[in-house]
Amino acid sequence: MEYIKNRFYEKAMKNMADFQKLRKDHGDVVLGQVTIDQVLTGMKGIPALLTETSKLDANEGIRFRGYSLPELQQKLPKMDEAGEPLPEGLFYLMMIGEIPDKEDVLNISKDWATRAHVPQHVFDVIDALPKNSRPMTQFSTAIISMAYDSVFMKAYRAGVNKKFYWDFMYEDVMTLIARLPRVAAYIYRRIYHNGEHIDPNPTLDWAGNLAHMMGHDSVEVKRLLRLYMVIHADHEGGNVSAHATHLVGSALSNAYYSFAAGMCGLAGPLHGFANQEVMSWIEEMIVEIGNDEPTDQQIAAYIEQTLTQGRVVPGYGHAVLRITDPRFTVQQQFAEKYIVNDKLINTINAIYRVAPPILEATGKIKNPWPNVDAISGALLNHYGITESGFYTVLFGVSRSLGVLSSLVFDRVYGLPLERPSSQTMSWFMNKAGINHEE
Repeated sequence: MEYIKNRFYEKAMKNMADFQKLRKDHGDVVLGQVTIDQVLTGMKGIPALLTETSKLDANEGIRFRGYSLPELQQKLPKMDEAGEPLPEGLFYLMMIGEIPDKEDVLNISKDWATRAHVPQHVFDVIDALPKNSRPMTQFSTAIISMAYDSVFMKAYRAGVNKKFYWDFMYEDVMTLIARLPRVAAYIYRRIYHNGEHIDPNPTLDWAGNLAHMMGHDSVEVKRLLRLYMVIHADHEGGNVSAHATHLVGSALSNAYYSFAAGMCGLAGPLHGFANQEVMSWIEEMIVEIGNDEPTDQQIAAYIEQTLTQGRVVPGYGHAVLRITDPRFTVQQQFAEKYIVNDKLINTINAIYRVAPPILEATGKIKNPWPNVDAISGALLNHYGITESGFYTVLFGVSRSLGVLSSLVFDRVYGLPLERPSSQTMSWFMNKAGINHEE
């Protein structure tokens, strides 16, 4: 399996030479100005991070190493031509920068299968938590507990030269990604299936094995989880889970600590928890209307009511995108391809028809279009994964592919401790020419 690592090394060293030249010869190039509004509204739009794996365009959506989602659906290897892209192929693309062939993907699957053994102490830590602890609490705790095995931490303490940091981080990243399906499935079966666990099948691919260990062995569920793992894998470097992973990693924390920090961010309502809120909002609407097949008029009235109450319509809007999220579109196409007349998905499609004009008419919403969360829960629900409290864990398993790839690049480039300056309110008021005593 080392040939994947060797390919990464060859590519990364070329990138490293470019990085050093850029910093040495062009480090004083001014990228832009920062406004007070950008600082006070979450630093949106400030070019302040280096991320190789993906780029989000407000009017195009996500591109992974330059490839759009529709292109990846055509180009990435699949288990069979009728299926969905394998997430192992996306991981290869993010790391190497090239579309892999089927052999490359199968080799990553085999590598992860050899690393997938989860130490008993991790299960002991999970079992020590109350069974009704939130799934993301159990997931994040389990990730931190695996830091005991960090080869990066051991190498750092042994005094390894910093130019080799990436090598040991790579090993931690590969092992952590390999273990996540087992950990996630264990938590799922513990909470929702009386602790009746299912052993992994090392002959299956990464996402297929996750479906199997959760207890969902149909071909279509495996296809759905492969798609789910691809579309949730990365969203450039500034989103909360990616940035938190990078920030903690900048302190030379190991992959386990860094990724756990990212997962704590993912658990927030403004990030990965949003897919659960979509399901809750729809369930509340159906109960209030008294009809599990609401009309467009009923949906419109409920949206208006939601806005009047000062609430948002979950699954709609995005901090960067100004179009329908391509990740929503590919999931909608999945439903059209495999699912016939599902009431919940029909409702999702009706909301898509009704919501954008209403949201746009308020004049207050920059993006009235659906994001990835608007439909993902409905697809899982259709296939019997009805436990919406677990959806963010699945998001987290997927997000590991992007943020941990980036963590390896952080160590290749030797990116320093992230430490932006902060100022007081008085400082900002003075800059704006405001008399603080007025």
